[in-house]
Amino acid sequence: MRLPMNPTSTRRGLRSLRNVRTWALAGLLLAGVIAGWPQAAQAQPAALPDFTELAERVGPAVVNIRTLERGQPQGAMGGLDPNVEEFFRRFGIPLPGGRPGPRGGPRGDDDEQPRQRGVGSGFILGADGYIMTNAHVVDGADELLVTLTDKREFKARVIGADRRTDVALVKIEASGLPAVKIGDSQRLKVGEWVMAIGSPFGLENTVTAGIVSAKARDTGEYVPFIQTDVAINPGNSGGPLINMRGEVVGINSQIYSRSGGFMGISFAIPIDEAMRVSDQLRASGRVVRGRIGVQIGAVTKEVAEAIGLGKPVGALVQAVEPGQAAEKGGVEAGDIIVKVDGKPLEKSSDLPRIIGNTKPGSRITLQVFRRGGTRDLALTVGEFEAERTAQRAPDEPGTAPATRSALGLTVSDLGEAQKKELRLRGGVRVDAVEGAAARAGVREGDVILAVNNADVADARQFEAVTGKLDKARAVSLLVRRGDAVNYLVIRPAR
Repeated sequence: MRLPMNPTSTRRGLRSLRNVRTWALAGLLLAGVIAGWPQAAQAQPAALPDFTELAERVGPAVVNIRTLERGQPQGAMGGLDPNVEEFFRRFGIPLPGGRPGPRGGPRGDDDEQPRQRGVGSGFILGADGYIMTNAHVVDGADELLVTLTDKREFKARVIGADRRTDVALVKIEASGLPAVKIGDSQRLKVGEWVMAIGSPFGLENTVTAGIVSAKARDTGEYVPFIQTDVAINPGNSGGPLINMRGEVVGINSQIYSRSGGFMGISFAIPIDEAMRVSDQLRASGRVVRGRIGVQIGAVTKEVAEAIGLGKPVGALVQAVEPGQAAEKGGVEAGDIIVKVDGKPLEKSSDLPRIIGNTKPGSRITLQVFRRGGTRDLALTVGEFEAERTAQRAPDEPGTAPATRSALGLTVSDLGEAQKKELRLRGGVRVDAVEGAAARAGVREGDVILAVNNADVADARQFEAVTGKLDKARAVSLLVRRGDAVNYLVIRPAR
């Protein structure tokens, strides 16, 4: 006897069967996950770096450096901790009691006993006792005391220091010392793990770690810094930055801080740059750099497009020093140096490093962009001696009546005396400015040398050139202000 089928019961049965299958599948998956937990737990730590071996291997070659000074009364600092003093000196903050920071200054009566001035770090380059550190660590010190990890203490002497790169070389009389292995900072990659060893706040042989946050940070004239998030504090200065192969790739030098402590951004000098400096310090006690005698600025995207350069590359020559290599080689204010010996110049800050690392007396070829085209100029690199600051030439009234242009500029001819003093062959003086030109940054007293890559000899030529301009297009002006030149772009009104 067959029972009649109940559709509702059948559907319920099918749903129940599906539920059973679903729960069974879920159970199998859960069992697999649970079974895999031990393996996952064991695999997870393997992906994280282990710094123990690096610390044991490199640690003995890292030293603590204490600087001592004489002639300063004990109470002049108000009892500040020497490590805090080191931070104040590094960033030029006046110390309590009216005593100046980084570069010394008037001292008090001589004291018989030297007192601790600051603390820093360093690392041993070779078994013969040469140690690298920061120039600001040893700057102004009367005595240096170097302490090794085995607690041996030595008096050290400064072989040489270079403030421009903040690198110093000191020497202790010892032998058989543990030494670091020098790496290649060019091989560093952003995101790579790195480790630092130093003496933050006097806590010797402290190990911190992080990653490379960025490369070639332009916070120094001659140094493309390595940026990291490694914890660096006062006292870490001069210590090594180490890669996972145990090689030194940088010298910890600076921090970005609003409080005096670590805020997640620190900077290291690439070891390649530091070794070039230390080799010269060891050989002669000083660093010899090349120079060509130009004042430069960056090329903006707006200027590059306006003058036909295309991309914002190279270094804009804002001023040329009389009698120096650049002038002798034909470089002019307003040129954009785009190549050095055939190698492209990506940004303006590359030029001081390239020229600085060139031996004085060497012949080089600069490719410059001038008035819409490029040309090669050969010159002999000079030697860097001291900073030279050009002074602003006094303004003189022109000899021709002022002329009002379509750009909202009133200009006049330059007098012969002013041309001679400014070392110019032509140009017009801005007597008044308004409208779009004022918004572009043109000022009264500026001297306009070129309009849209065309040289301007006098006010009449300036009027003729500007009278033919397309008012719907941007206009580039090559402007002399004081002793520097720059490009300004006047945008049409919208």
